[in-house]
Amino acid sequence: MDNSKIGLHISGQFNKELEDVRNKVLAMGGLVEQQIELAVTAFSTGDMEMADLVIKQDDQVDTLEMAIDQECMQILALRQAEAFDLRLLITVIKVINELEHIGDLAEQIAKIAVHLSNTERSKSNQYYELEHMGELVQNMLHGALDVFARMNIEDVITITGWDKNVDREYDNIIRLLIIRMMADPRNINRMLDMLWIARSLERIGDLACNVCEHIVYMVKGEDVRHLTQRELEKKLKE
Repeated sequence: MDNSKIGLHISGQFNKELEDVRNKVLAMGGLVEQQIELAVTAFSTGDMEMADLVIKQDDQVDTLEMAIDQECMQILALRQAEAFDLRLLITVIKVINELEHIGDLAEQIAKIAVHLSNTERSKSNQYYELEHMGELVQNMLHGALDVFARMNIEDVITITGWDKNVDREYDNIIRLLIIRMMADPRNINRMLDMLWIARSLERIGDLACNVCEHIVYMVKGEDVRHLTQRELEKKLKE
């Protein structure tokens, strides 16, 4: 990882503490990425072992969030963090909150998979749309974590721009589910479960964008939340 933006401190221990926090955030992010992939696959294939694993992993995500949060608080209390270092710690606290929320959404998808485990599953690939949407939000989160690892915000516009694709997929899925429910009322319960999963994935895309916005604050010291995509692009070019 590029450490050039981390301040050079008299205390080498301070540098080590900051780097340790960053590594733990990336480890937490990797675990959450895996949760999304496993949860969507568990739903589409009916693999209950996979769904159970996602549910169990949520405890690990929660534990990591609390540990990282406590570590940041200790550093803030004991060190005189300022400028970039202070923004780094503030950003970490915000990012792990977003990651924990994403983990909760992945767990929700896994629980729906468990709920449907005993229902008849169509042999057709009726879950293709959700699988594709899952891939999109995984790519968004992976990209956001890569930006955090490199501390280089040049890819932020690309990542946040993908959110339009996610929203488009979400709208298409809603229309498709309505058609299926109208065609056969017996599909209503399963279609509603698919709707909840689509909504969870759409929300994960939003949270990945939030992570990008927090990283922009860390690097540039500017709050870009609530800006439109065009406004964000203009801000990053300044």
